[in-house]
Amino acid sequence: MRIMIKSSALDLTPSIKEYIEEKFNSLHKFFEQWKDEDVVDVRIEIARTTKHHYKGDIFYAEANVSFPGSSLRAEATTPDIHNSIDEIQEDIKRQLDKYRTGRMGKIRKGARKIKEWVRGI
Repeated sequence: MRIMIKSSALDLTPSIKEYIEEKFNSLHKFFEQWKDEDVVDVRIEIARTTKHHYKGDIFYAEANVSFPGSSLRAEATTPDIHNSIDEIQEDIKRQLDKYRTGRMGKIRKGARKIKEWVRGI
């Protein structure tokens, strides 16, 4: 799994980079089938949207995860960069879980149809 981080109008400090890598490396369990290959790309962009807000800085985070067969996207805008990162990580995790369970449901449905067909013979 390759994690690429881009920052716009915001300094990418080592602590933020480490925080992002820690959050997104926790998703490796969803990509067990491709652990030997380097085909899973995680592209993360973090930014400060503008500097003229009356209530302080507004931070934006976006994640694009692409792997064989699908790609997922999440974005969040919050007053704290860590909260934005947390939100996109949770959203990607939710989408991956939905993708995995939906895929397993299709496999099980196909297996049931084959069982019924074999019983009918």
